Amino acid sequence: MSRTARVLDALGLGTVWIRRDRLAEIEAANAALAAEQMHDHAATAASPAPAQIAAEAVAPPAPVKRSPAPVVVIPNPAAKPVSSLKIEVVNDARTERIAGLDWAALQQEVAACTACALCHSRTQTVFGVGTLEADILVVGEAPGAEEDKRGEPFVGAAGKLLDNMLAAVGEKRGKQVFITNVLKCRPPGNRNPGVEEVAKCAPLLRRQIELLQPQVIFASGRFAIQTLLENDAPVGALRGKVHSYRHIPVVVSYHPAYLLRNLPDKAKAWRDLLLLQQAIASARANVS
Repeated sequence: MSRTARVLDALGLGTVWIRRDRLAEIEAANAALAAEQMHDHAATAASPAPAQIAAEAVAPPAPVKRSPAPVVVIPNPAAKPVSSLKIEVVNDARTERIAGLDWAALQQEVAACTACALCHSRTQTVFGVGTLEADILVVGEAPGAEEDKRGEPFVGAAGKLLDNMLAAVGEKRGKQVFITNVLKCRPPGNRNPGVEEVAKCAPLLRRQIELLQPQVIFASGRFAIQTLLENDAPVGALRGKVHSYRHIPVVVSYHPAYLLRNLPDKAKAWRDLLLLQQAIASARANVS
């Protein structure tokens, strides 16, 4: 079994993330299985029951095993809709100062940041994980509760899924992959990032990218995508093609936390990973 197959099998994604050339084969097998089950059920119903069983109360048939229904996520009514997130970064003295920081000074800037109200509720800031030598940058949305405790982005269930997504295309955090978020502090209750919060953190992310100079950016989640591309279109409308951030190729996809709640979209995310793999291979070929 290949490494990719092992990763998908470990996540229980074998029937969700499938190769396109096997789709017809799997659908045909499923149809044949369903027809066989229907035939067996009809044959059982047509057979005469023994007299002693007929005299007894007939037990209800065993429930048919079905795939679990997808989880319906009801958006938080207090959160602003995606289309309202219009980021306008003000080129003030703070922005200009951040633009001149080196890597160590930028880390200190993030650790001591009080530019928005999130500084009052955080446990610690989350700068990112990886090295300056990384040629792939993953940008998520904001730290969650576990990230706020540990000071590292993408931990917990969503982090495990991201790690396995990267492993499926031969990459790993901390080596050639640097991982960060748009926001460096956790929004209370894991709510959506606010417009002002993103605007205050955007210069920090911009400087991270300038210092890292990644070959490819993987934007994960709608707020990361909107911040980098300055485009408020839905994620589904932006998938499937390579975008650009200051001449750096950008591949976009759903956030792992979203995928954990919406299993059918993992098939789409798998196609995004294949596009990311192609973008990485192309960028590295151009460098060499």
